[in-house]
Amino acid sequence: MRFRTALVSGAEAHGMLTAYFAERAAGFPPEQGEYRPTFPTDAAFTPPAGVFLIVDDEVGAESTAIGCGGIRRIDPDPQSGLVRYEVKHLWLTDAARGRGAGRALLVELERRARGFGAEELVLDTNASLAAAGGLYRSSGFVEIEPYNDNPNATTWYAKRLH
Repeated sequence: MRFRTALVSGAEAHGMLTAYFAERAAGFPPEQGEYRPTFPTDAAFTPPAGVFLIVDDEVGAESTAIGCGGIRRIDPDPQSGLVRYEVKHLWLTDAARGRGAGRALLVELERRARGFGAEELVLDTNASLAAAGGLYRSSGFVEIEPYNDNPNATTWYAKRLH
């Protein structure tokens, strides 16, 4: 597995985000209304403000893009003043799920956030994404009060980086 940076506006990243948003819209709980995607901007995911990664599965000489995800700097925590980065758009193709790629991507994003000076990682998710919630909890994230008003989210998580 290999991670490479990409512009979120680039064709490959945009294609992955489009697939991710379509999948979320199709599986979004109807009682929560309509899924409302927002395509990210390059500025938010360009170092040192953040980074967007494509995950490649390398088998021999072949390399196939199997997922994506990014981090972006957001406002410091209002109580603690900690420097915060937010995990966004962590997504894998169906074929890549269950093989540890999501955990590896999350570890890489955390590593890069630390390199940018992050003291805390935060993220939001939806309770309908049970596997994602399990990944976050088993990776040291704890549930927190909402830090944003994302209409697609039902659960917010944070992880202090020491």
